[in-house]
Amino acid sequence: GYVESMTDPSYHGQILVLTYPLIGNYGVPTEDEFDENEIIKNFESNNKIWVSGLIVGELCDVPSHWRLKYKLSEWMEKHNIAGISGIDTRALTKNIRENGTILGKIVQQPSGPFLGIEFNDQNERNLVAEVSTKKIITYNPNGNPRICVVDCGSKLNQIRCFINRGARVDVVPWDYELNPKNFDGLFLSNGPGDPATCHKTVKNIQQVLVSGKEKPIFGICLGHQLLATAVGCKTYKLKYGNRGHNLPALHHGSNRCFMTSQNHGFAVDVSLIDQTNFEPLFTNLNDDSNEGIVHKDK
Repeated sequence: GYVESMTDPSYHGQILVLTYPLIGNYGVPTEDEFDENEIIKNFESNNKIWVSGLIVGELCDVPSHWRLKYKLSEWMEKHNIAGISGIDTRALTKNIRENGTILGKIVQQPSGPFLGIEFNDQNERNLVAEVSTKKIITYNPNGNPRICVVDCGSKLNQIRCFINRGARVDVVPWDYELNPKNFDGLFLSNGPGDPATCHKTVKNIQQVLVSGKEKPIFGICLGHQLLATAVGCKTYKLKYGNRGHNLPALHHGSNRCFMTSQNHGFAVDVSLIDQTNFEPLFTNLNDDSNEGIVHKDK
């Protein structure tokens, strides 16, 4: 859904293009509804739109839903986020597909020349530091097991999934120094931008790996890239990025194909993987890029 995507920190610094022809049909629900753990419902971050802009083919001006609080345009105006409709988004997507991920701006001007417009590559900034929590947040303090979430831009639904399984969740900043004594499992979240800017996170992961205290570690998206970097792999920028739903990924252990949801612009080069201890777990069948690694013994 557009509400979930627009509030996903992984899209920080990006203009989102939605190819579905009509967007905004069900509007946007209230931002004041929380669950018993004080986690905001219906959104992937606390009352924040992370996308820099939204491009749609047609905007629905008369949404209908029993939980509707705002029209999509009203919600975006409240958060000072630009959007544009009346665009052939499928033609735009084809252009991006042919030329690779491109820098862009939404300009309120019918035709050129467009003078004095600067384009700054957001991947040169440390986007993770911009989206990460600034303090430790604990959810379900009496829960078990105890999961440490390194917040590189985590989605709230990941926190909900842990809590629903009874876990205590400690969300820590991206550069927090990790102590294996303080958790039963380590979760490295998704997030925006270039993993190379997160050298502090990589160093902290390496300290856990050599600590001698074996704890399960799971990385998703950027978290996977950081874990792979910590064990010696390199990352690189994809021409297009792997984004969307129903993307096929081959599981090496069973040779089964999983249909997955993905949103990442960087990938892991597993040619330098420590073959003594690690091996690829998933491979993207569209472009043969790596989608997961696993320890051979642990």
